Amino acid sequence: MKILREIASYPSAIIGGILILLLLTISVYTIVTIPYPEAIRLWRGGEEIWYNTPKMAAPVWWNIFRSEEDQLSETIIISSTDESVEKTYSDSNGDVSDVTFELSFDYLYDEFPDDITIFFTSKYSEKRPHANINLIQPNGEEIRIGSMSAENSSSYILSQDDVLVRRMGRVLPGHEAVMAIDPKDENSSAQQGTYTFVIKGNLFEAESDLDVELVVYGDVYGIAGTDHRRRDISIALLWGTPIALIFGLLAAVGTSVTTMIVAAIGTWYGGWVDAAIQRITEINLILPVLPILIMVGTFYSRSIWIMLGVLILLYIFGGGIKSYRAIFLQVKESAYIEAAQAYGASGPRIIIRYLIPRILPTLIPGLVTLIPTFVFIEAALNVLGLGDPILPTWGKVISDANVNGALYQGMYWWVLEPALLLMITGLAFSLFGFVLDRIFNPRLRGM
Repeated sequence: MKILREIASYPSAIIGGILILLLLTISVYTIVTIPYPEAIRLWRGGEEIWYNTPKMAAPVWWNIFRSEEDQLSETIIISSTDESVEKTYSDSNGDVSDVTFELSFDYLYDEFPDDITIFFTSKYSEKRPHANINLIQPNGEEIRIGSMSAENSSSYILSQDDVLVRRMGRVLPGHEAVMAIDPKDENSSAQQGTYTFVIKGNLFEAESDLDVELVVYGDVYGIAGTDHRRRDISIALLWGTPIALIFGLLAAVGTSVTTMIVAAIGTWYGGWVDAAIQRITEINLILPVLPILIMVGTFYSRSIWIMLGVLILLYIFGGGIKSYRAIFLQVKESAYIEAAQAYGASGPRIIIRYLIPRILPTLIPGLVTLIPTFVFIEAALNVLGLGDPILPTWGKVISDANVNGALYQGMYWWVLEPALLLMITGLAFSLFGFVLDRIFNPRLRGM
């Protein structure tokens, strides 16, 4: 309780603790709501999963930084399975019947959407349903869009209908022509107001049925936007949080604890044992960590667990060995160590029961401040294209953004979102770790 009161007396520790708690909350929420297999399925999925999301769309909050006249259009998704959509069946004549859908949406932008697509899901045995598509514009005019046989999992894309383009004047793509104030003017803007797609399906079998989904692809989508493969970036941002924290924590604990044990062993036994540990440490200190990890990822494996193991091995014999050795040399000369030797305590017992517990509190601050180091290393490997190919991570989002020229195309959000999470993680653990260091190290209390 005394330590908690001391921690609470530092505003920086409170800020850091709140940020760490926020990251932990996001991690738990992510694991519970998006199970790992589902996250992998979504992240590795293609058009069959992300068919109704726009490509490289900005997040919805991006409009905050744009003027009222220059707002980006939001993506609109309407399905016939929604309660708000009326699905009307006509009286059947034998096996033949009709089903009608009215899909309405408000469009309040001058710029046209990227495209408009109608997806059909039908159920039939031999005779496919047939669909007729009309559009009622905000001015009340009804336009015949087209017709098609509605196979199961088929789609009608307005921009790819050459017949519709010819019928509307050959000036604008199909989805723009049907929404334009003047479809024969290539500089025309979109009509604002309520659009209604009226879709009438002809069913030719008693058990046949039809459902539709209308997607108006806008320029913004979701809280995080989408990438070049139409994937919702929030999947990687959410799952990147527990992956980063787990990787950083395991690496920090593994290196810190093992380094302390190795330093204690070398200090206690001395002689050739200590000399060997010191020589290995000195050699390891001049080895470049990141190039070694790049070599492992290039020639052996990019598994996150392999990278974690190599990273721990490289950091065990780091500068911490010499720091702990200096402390252990002082503790080794303490009276209670001599007393333990007098009553016959073995070397391993003295190391585990007397040496390590004495300086264990000094391990905690260093461990906390070390976590962001490994989080950034994991992100750096992904940015270089050497991260785990399966996992959705913050570094992988930055890598995809870089490969697809996000900064050159003005899609700054694609880089800023994961970069901000990395900065928050580093800030949170650094603030909290520095306060712990001041509390556990009396020499820093007055500084």
